[in-house]
Amino acid sequence: MSLRDTLMEDVKTAMKAGEKAKLSTIRMIQAALKDKDIEARGLGKGQLTDDDILALMQKMVKQRQESIAIYTQAGRNELAAGEQAEVEVINHYLPRQMDEPAIKAAIAATIAETDAASMKDMGKVVAGLKARYAGQMDFAKASQLVKAALSG
Repeated sequence: MSLRDTLMEDVKTAMKAGEKAKLSTIRMIQAALKDKDIEARGLGKGQLTDDDILALMQKMVKQRQESIAIYTQAGRNELAAGEQAEVEVINHYLPRQMDEPAIKAAIAATIAETDAASMKDMGKVVAGLKARYAGQMDFAKASQLVKAALSG
């Protein structure tokens, strides 16, 4: 079952169970998907793949985590709690995130596979990581680790 189908089934389940917060978050994900599908259609591409959907959801989580930090800093704990609830629902659909040692091991393996030797090869390494580990790691963090591995 594709991620899109899973989201549709979970909407029905959340409606029947009366889980308003979960329903709202899933509908928000679906709205973002629809926007991206329309954007892709305008560029002559087809529907988003599951990997594209995972990347979109990771971006949504990152946005919410930034909002949580801002709300917490401003003393708006009720808004931070709402954002945290959305993060938990979105994380349910994402694969388990890799920890730093696992990311470093994946980077080392990808560097060896691509014969990367310098910073010029950073794009190849990051592209290889994205192809193999979509949705499983924070690529901003991974990019920093790749840069460190290739420069030193």
